[in-house]
Amino acid sequence: MPKAQPSSTLEARRSPCPVACLLDMVGDRWTLLVIRDLFLGRSRFKDFIGSPEGIPTNILSERLERLLRHGLVEQIPVDNSPKRLAYRLTKKGKSLGPVLETMRDWGLAWEPGTRALQSIG
Repeated sequence: MPKAQPSSTLEARRSPCPVACLLDMVGDRWTLLVIRDLFLGRSRFKDFIGSPEGIPTNILSERLERLLRHGLVEQIPVDNSPKRLAYRLTKKGKSLGPVLETMRDWGLAWEPGTRALQSIG
């Protein structure tokens, strides 16, 4: 298991519980869906807006900033242009793959009518 890196957001944690810490980073209505989209190959702001759940642009901006702040994603230039940026998962972000797969599998098993659009990971 990788050793946790010190975080500049330690003071913002409500508890030292690792589950609570993860929920503080990704435990809202939208953040895991943005991470899911990154796993599915989406990388640009307009790609995330096009997801079927319809995330509002102001919320998407805030979630991407949070993911950047926590080191789950990084920004990269698109087409060698510093003005056009995309996002990609960091090693830390990619490590959430098994979590998303487990959530997907649970939903498929227990929620009738759900379907996976693509494979994660």
